[in-house]
Amino acid sequence: MTEDIVSVGKVSGIFGVKGWIKVYSYTEIRENILTYSPWILRKGKESKLVEVIDGRRHGKTVVAYLQGLDDRDKAAELNGWEILIHADQLPKARVNEYYWADLVGLRVKSIDGTDFGTVEQMLETGANDVVVVAGERERLIPFLQGQTIVNIDLTAGEMLVDWDADF
Repeated sequence: MTEDIVSVGKVSGIFGVKGWIKVYSYTEIRENILTYSPWILRKGKESKLVEVIDGRRHGKTVVAYLQGLDDRDKAAELNGWEILIHADQLPKARVNEYYWADLVGLRVKSIDGTDFGTVEQMLETGANDVVVVAGERERLIPFLQGQTIVNIDLTAGEMLVDWDADF
């Protein structure tokens, strides 16, 4: 990973009157975000380290109780804050599995040698994930390993794709 910290979600609202917050989790199993305590909360240039005391899945969202956050008004102040963790808190990715943070910034080249630019971000679409590549123009490439994604070399900082330059 290129940074020591990784974004894993954001505070999306308040839950109840006792200081619980709603969390929009970026983790594949949404409630896994609760296992990565402590969190670094960041908004703009301000950041704070917080311990996760309790939490659970609640419908399509996750709710969490943080140490020292004991009322609704304090919880409301955290709305919109980004949730970050240290990269070493994440389990090591298995062979041919990647954290999105590892892919952002990779140079993307087609099998015919065309340089498409760099991975700007990843998108979850439901059917399959999509690589957003920024270059002379933006390209959206389906993240289908063994099909459109031929090879990923994190050491070299490159992703090789089977994708037509006209798409």
